[in-house]
Amino acid sequence: MFVGLTVTALLTSFISASLGIGGGLLLLVTMANVVPAFALIPVHGAVQLGSNTNRMVMTRRHIQWPIVILFFFGAVLATLVASFLIIQLPISVIQISIGTFVLFLAWGIKPKKRELGKPLRFLSGFVTTFLTMFVGATGPLVAALIHSERSDKHQLISTFATCMCCQHALKLVLFIAIGFAFAPWLGLILFMIVAGGIGTWLGLKCLNKIPPRVFDRAFKLLITVLALRTLYLGISAFM
Repeated sequence: MFVGLTVTALLTSFISASLGIGGGLLLLVTMANVVPAFALIPVHGAVQLGSNTNRMVMTRRHIQWPIVILFFFGAVLATLVASFLIIQLPISVIQISIGTFVLFLAWGIKPKKRELGKPLRFLSGFVTTFLTMFVGATGPLVAALIHSERSDKHQLISTFATCMCCQHALKLVLFIAIGFAFAPWLGLILFMIVAGGIGTWLGLKCLNKIPPRVFDRAFKLLITVLALRTLYLGISAFM
């Protein structure tokens, strides 16, 4: 599991860096099949914080700060609200929620990319950060909500990574506050972050070289299979 998740972190960071989004979602679904449910969302959040920090630092010249600042304030408010509501759900409920959420992201109707006004940018930070406390990976929704049509791909990747850093950092603060013990998971988290940094560097080198249509089909098929397996594990608990 240790080696497999470390390699997966490298591959999913490569995906996010070369295609903008998708890596965090794929990592979440993969981890949901091997990591205990009580640790899934906080450990995934820690790894994703490292991965997105790597990408943010490597592309820092392209960050669109006006988008990030509004997103951050919305995310802070969402974290405060979630701190009163977050509970430890049963393992089966978390697995069913993640499987269903991933299938919706893969096959459901997605908002079109368009430039949002300031209130909607703030709202996107609030809504997606609140959701990530319970279902883990909201990256595709964040990307669709905050990306401006006038941004080039480097700006999109850099701004998206920075917003996700804000979101995952706040998530970690919340889980530490409610008593989650990260210490037993630090070795795995650190190895996955280092592997993610390598994947990010390689992905940025390959930016714009991978045919999006070919990748989209393969990625959709893979996360669908993993999501269905996660759903099966959750539903089988009730049988």
